[in-house]
Amino acid sequence: MKKSRITDSQILAVLKQAEAGTQVPQLCREHGINSATFYKWRSKFGGMDASLMSQFKELQDENWRLKKMYADAQLSAELLKEAMEKNGEAISAPRDGPLGS
Repeated sequence: MKKSRITDSQILAVLKQAEAGTQVPQLCREHGINSATFYKWRSKFGGMDASLMSQFKELQDENWRLKKMYADAQLSAELLKEAMEKNGEAISAPRDGPLGS
């Protein structure tokens, strides 16, 4: 994931300033961000406090790791299947029971 140059606490501070009534274009100029970035932050982090934001980031990281693990497992299964087909081994579904009985 791309590392942001603005910290989570800074994002929360910008959002709190907007809630306090500061105009969005003025906030964007002050903090050197695009207005689209501000609105993306507001939709993603609006109403969160620092602890919720850190939990959200941790869940995003865990989700990314799990997706990567799943993709790697699927790739390994596909490669194994192709290798078995090239060697002429039949691939069949497992039968009922622990020993295929």
